[in-house]
This record gives sequence, C-alpha cells and structure tokens, in this order.
Amino acid sequence: MQCTAQEIEEKRRQAQEKLMKKNLISNINQSSSNLQRHGSDSSLSNSSSNLLNNTSNSPASFKSFTLKSDGPKSPLKFLKTNHSKPYEKPKQTSVFGKNSIVTGTCALVSEDRFTVELSGYSAPAIELFKTISSKIYNPKTRLWNFHLSDYELLQNKFSLLQPDVVVGKLPMFVLNCCRMPKPNYAAIDLSSIDGELLNALMPFQEEGVCFGIDKNGRCLIADDMGLGKTFQALAIANYYKSDWPLLIATTASMKNVWEETIHRYMPSISVMDTQYMVSGKDYIGDAKVLIVSHDMMSRSLDKLLERHFGVFIVDESHTLKNFKAKCTKAATELGKQANRVILLSGTPALSRPSELYSQLAIIDERFFGNFFEYSKRYCDAKQTHFGWDSNGKSNLPELEVILAKKFMIRRTKEDVLKSLPNKEQEIVTLDVNLDQFNEADRKSLNALANNYNRKKKGGEKHAALLTFFAETAKIKIPSVCSYILQTLESTNKFIVFSHHQIMLDAIEQVLVKKKKKFIRIDGNTTSDQRKFFVDKFQYDDNYVCAILSITAANAGITLTAAKLVLFAELHWNPSILSQAESRAHRIGQEGKVIVKYLLAPGTADDSIWPLLQNKQKILKEAGLLKDSFDNVAVTNQDLNDKKTIAECLHSDKTVVNTLDITTYFKSAIKNGNTEKDCGNKENYKNINDSMNGSIANISSAEMDFFNDELDDVLSNIEVNV
Repeated sequence: MQCTAQEIEEKRRQAQEKLMKKNLISNINQSSSNLQRHGSDSSLSNSSSNLLNNTSNSPASFKSFTLKSDGPKSPLKFLKTNHSKPYEKPKQTSVFGKNSIVTGTCALVSEDRFTVELSGYSAPAIELFKTISSKIYNPKTRLWNFHLSDYELLQNKFSLLQPDVVVGKLPMFVLNCCRMPKPNYAAIDLSSIDGELLNALMPFQEEGVCFGIDKNGRCLIADDMGLGKTFQALAIANYYKSDWPLLIATTASMKNVWEETIHRYMPSISVMDTQYMVSGKDYIGDAKVLIVSHDMMSRSLDKLLERHFGVFIVDESHTLKNFKAKCTKAATELGKQANRVILLSGTPALSRPSELYSQLAIIDERFFGNFFEYSKRYCDAKQTHFGWDSNGKSNLPELEVILAKKFMIRRTKEDVLKSLPNKEQEIVTLDVNLDQFNEADRKSLNALANNYNRKKKGGEKHAALLTFFAETAKIKIPSVCSYILQTLESTNKFIVFSHHQIMLDAIEQVLVKKKKKFIRIDGNTTSDQRKFFVDKFQYDDNYVCAILSITAANAGITLTAAKLVLFAELHWNPSILSQAESRAHRIGQEGKVIVKYLLAPGTADDSIWPLLQNKQKILKEAGLLKDSFDNVAVTNQDLNDKKTIAECLHSDKTVVNTLDITTYFKSAIKNGNTEKDCGNKENYKNINDSMNGSIANISSAEMDFFNDELDDVLSNIEVNV
C-alpha cells in the first residue's frame, strides 16, 4: 500500500518521538548507576539538572517527566518513584499535553455533506482536515464540513491520531439512509387510481403520491395546511386497494370531509362500502372503508385488530406525539398490522423533536432502534434527577435530511403555490387601561404576574401561567371588542380566534348588538353544524364574521372568504397558530391575507410571546415550520373612538345557542340578522370573584400535561371562565 506524503511525514515524526523517549530512559538508568557507584547525593541533583536542561527544547509532553530533588535521596527511592520496573515499557504520554484527549462528533449538515465538531483545539486534527479535498470551513459556525464520499477516508486518518484525538462515527441508520437510491417517480404507474381522483390531483400532489408509493405506502405527508393532504392519502390508499380494507382515523370534526371526498372522487367505492363507526358495538365486518375518531380507535382497538385493516390512514397524526397515550398505543398496534400506513399532519411536531418519534416509529419501528437512541441523537437527551430529559434539540439539520429521505414529504404554500396571495402578519398593541378597573382587579393582575415570575419549577410555573392567561382574557375584553367594532366599519369578512368562553361570548355580543350576521364554532359545535356554518360564511355575503375557538376550529375547515384573521388571544403553540392562519390562507384564496395578533402589554401576552418565538425557532431548525415572528410589524390600536371601549366595558353578557341550527338562524332569516330574543344576564362580576373554579376544574391528570408546557391542556380543554 502506497503512503501519501503526509502519512510518511507523520510516521517519521512518531519514530523520532520514540527515539527521544528511548534516549531519555537510557540517560536516567545511566545516572542511577553512577549514583550507586559513587554514593554521591549531589551528583543526583546535578544529573537531574542536566537532564532537564537537555530536554527543555523537547515537545511539551516531556516536560511532565521532570526530576526534582528537594534534598538528599537514595538512588533506590529515586528509581522506585519514577521507574520501579525498568524492564517494563514506560507509559505513553500524550504529545498534546498530559490527559488532553480531544473528542469529536460527526453529523450531517445536508444530504451529501457532514461536519466534524471537536471538543477542543487540536493542531494535528486541523492539519488532517486540510488534507481532505472536499473540505469547506464555515467561519460562522467555525466548523469544517466534508463531502460524504470522504467519510471513510477521514475516519481512517483519524484512527492514526488515537488516543489523543477520538472522533465518533455517524450512526449506521444515518449511513444506510444516505445510501438509499434516489427515487424514480417517472417509473411509477398511477393508472390504477380512480380517474376522477387522479385528474383532481395537482402536480405537486401527484409528486406526494409518488413519494408515498416509493416508500411502499408507509410515509408521513406533512404538507402545509390547505395543500390537499386528504387527496394524496386517498390516492396512495387507492393505489394499494388490493391490501384493503381501509381504516381512516381522524378527528370527529373531519368525518364529513373524508366521506364527501371519497364519494365524490372515488366512484368505485359505493356509499354502502363506507362506514363511520359511532359506537364500539357497531358491526364493521362488511365495511371496505371505515372512518373512526381517534378516541373511538383507542376504545375499540381489539375490534379493529380483528378486522385486519391492510391500509391505515391517520389524519392529524401530531396528536400521537405522546407515546404513553392510549390513542398512540392503539395507532402503533394498528400500524404494525397494516401493510401500508399513511400519516397526515400539517404540523408533525408542535414544539420539539421528541414529539416526532412515536409517529416515525409507527412508520418504521426499527429504523432508529429505540427512543433512547433517537433522543440522544436529536433531543440532546440526558439523565437528570427527575429522569430521562428529552425536551432538548440536537443535530436538527441531520434529522431534517433523515425525514426527507426516509419518512416525510413536506411542501409549503410558498413552495408549490406561486400564485397564492401573500400573507402578512402584524402585532396590534392594545390599549389596556387598568384605570378602567377597580383596585381589586389591578391588584389581582399584578399578583398573578408576580406569582408567575417567582415560580421556578416547571409544573408550578405552567399552572401559574394558565391562571395568568385566564385573567388576561378578562382584562383584554374591552380593548378587543373595541377593535372588533372598528373592524366592522372597514372590512367585509373576517375571522376572530379566541380561547376562553368569556372572550368568545363578548365578541359575539358585539356582533349581536350591531345586528351583524356571523357564525360561531367552538367545542360544543357538532361536525354537521360545522359544515353548515362554514358554508354559510363561505357563500353568503351577509355573514361578515366567523368567531372561532382556537383549539376547536384551527384545522379541518376552509374559510377563504375572509382576508383578515384576528387573534384575540394567543396559544402556547406556534403550530396551532399557523394552522389557524391557514383557515384563510390556503388553496382558493384570491386576495392577500392579513393576520393580526391583538396583544396587551402588562398581561400574560408578555410571557407567552417569547415562548412562541423560542418554540418556533426550534421547529424551523428541523425544517418543520417556516413561519417566523421575528420581523412582524407592530402597530398601536387606534383610539379615535374612545366611547367604544367604555361601551364594551359595561355591556351585558348575551349567549346565543349554537347547538340548534334552526333556532340559530331563525331570527336571521326573519329579521336579517342573528339577533334573537335572549334575556340579559348580570354584568360581569369582579375579576377576582369570577376566577373561582377556572383552575380548580382542571383534574390532576390534566395537570400532568403542564410538563409539556400546556400544549395538550390548551388543545383539549375549553376553559369556561
């Protein structure tokens, strides 16, 4: 084997070091012999001094081999201390200094390049880097990266620097993934898919179908909200029709969407072949296509396993982020049984990389080995006093590559819909004048803010923030309602998202008083009512506003008739906000969409907004989110009409029944508005008094979700304040 010039030079250097050490030991032994013959203590000091002088110009590592003489010592003591067994090979000392071992890690930075990060400075390692032809130095990160084709060469060269420099290897699953051949979509024949469904696919959707087929029907379609994931999933399932029956697990509110799409675009499937499972007692033996809610899936797992579904679609798969949840365990079992598994989510990870694992394991449970290995690699996991902490992030560029090559296809609206109008985000700073409230109210808000800032433990801090969040809703009502009144004068159709019942009711009351037609969708709205309300807003020009619960209506509906989206309240999760924005900014939108976040200084908004920005940054690094609040414009609320705030502050509370569609629209048909004969209720009570029960109603089991920064709590609880 021929050696390069660099390798020859390295071996020559090592030989010189060995020779120097050999001469040094020889001098020591010779000095000891002289001492024994002459019995002179002083000669020991002189010999030692000369020895030090002779080695002063040697490499730094040999300085540790100094010989001291603080007083008369016998030669035997000297020999025992430094080299009691002359016949043994002396211990090797690092040429870089005593115990200065440099370690390194390798990680992908793109599909064909990897980087090496060292724990400290190493001149030999730097010189080694320079010998690799594909080397690139990044001055921003101060890291070297190389082409993947040079990976084995680099590892072989690093082995020559051991034990002084030890560089870890890329995991085998990473290397196997990188070696996967590039897909050939042109070779995939889609003619077996129902003609109407195939013709309805846009080019990028057809590409998504080919991606799923290339992955043998086990994949995650993570396209942006509003890009037709339902069509792509059904097309993949239709391609593998020989593996049916088909099971579709979705949210209860999306049941009608799936049924309508199947009946309209898959004529080969009759209405009788499609069934929606309402109860665990339902007979499902004859259904070719069975639609179940996530909750029903977990409660009827044994019955579903008996049916042996060969194709399994999971809509909104990000709800499976907690691998301990019953729903996740049920989906995992059904995924093992099915030949094809198609997961759909516009936001596959809501907050952190650990939330992805359970979904990826359903697709291929053996790929990462186990959660321990995955979390060490991508979640910066570590053992703490409280257990295994996997809430961090690490090697996110590598994770993005793995997801794209093996598991997931993700396109944003900006990527595929060049003609889609722009979306602009804006922060509106509300004028929350605490002088309008009594002394008890002001003290209550300040106390909650101080309580939140004092808390150190995660669970206690999250609980304090939830209380602060509920109090903020009451404080913001006058200013939010004032802004709604101003919006009614200058805008046609718009959407308002909120979370707390008291805020939803207050906004509704403003619209009723102004005799404006509107729809309202919250946690009490059934799936049939949702469709009816959405159609009214979309196709009836008289309906100007959609009042939506941010947790109940952030997904599964299209409201492109609106070009303005208002957020009266925030949510802890940037993905939830992004989903909500996409109710208007999606396929079918013909104008620019304006999104406004109504924030109140001095309230919980000041604490929630930084949390959102931090989570958003993590998701962006993993390629799971592209939205950003970094450059959002900030404006102040227009206070030209001061009366509106005073009116909203002392208005009566009115509740419109949204459960009965006939009653809801009866007065609208008769009088031309949604106002109905509702009795006035007492004015809002003191903020302190009305807080009773808002947190007490949350069970201890729900409090456990605080460890996940309230993501699950706020997604499933409609807080009645």
